[in-house]
Amino acid sequence: MTKRTSAKYKLDRRMGENIWGRPKSPVNKREYGPGQHGQRRKGKMSDYGIQLRAKQKLKGYYGDITEKQFKKNYTEASRMKGDTGQNLIGLLERRLDAVVYRAKFAPTIFSARQLVSHGHIYVNGVKCNIASRLVKVGDEITLGKKAREMALVMEAQSLAERDIPDYVAPDGPAKVTYVRVPTLDEVPYAVKMEPNLVVEFYSR
Repeated sequence: MTKRTSAKYKLDRRMGENIWGRPKSPVNKREYGPGQHGQRRKGKMSDYGIQLRAKQKLKGYYGDITEKQFKKNYTEASRMKGDTGQNLIGLLERRLDAVVYRAKFAPTIFSARQLVSHGHIYVNGVKCNIASRLVKVGDEITLGKKAREMALVMEAQSLAERDIPDYVAPDGPAKVTYVRVPTLDEVPYAVKMEPNLVVEFYSR
């Protein structure tokens, strides 16, 4: 399981954006960064700084996954045919924890990862506790019986601020099918993501 090194809302404030679109985000009240130097006037950002921020934002959105895992996804995306940025988004959206989050089984990407690692998620009827596992088109993802009674899951399913996207087809409240790998335009990000800048960052 990936260890989160920073509080999730610090990520929001560091980026200056509400990256998950959560109503509780402190960015709604304070747009400056965390810490004693957070309110310093920002200078003009270099191209490297812009690319780095785009990478940190995308990496942070998926639960602040490790640099090693993120770079592995980029390397795989660059080997695939087509646009590397689109391929990268496709790979990130195929992660099991991301699919659990999209299916509204969990209120945050972090709690989605926790559900997976605690053995509450089944892929095609088989328990899977690897959050980074890549889901294939046609795979069925199901909530375990215990998880269906959890307050966390009930909270997620009642969230009004996000909907289940078209590429994840629900079959009742505890089961979804992964219909297709989405394009960047189809992914319901709360803020603008720029995978092309991430590609530029790694291909320097």
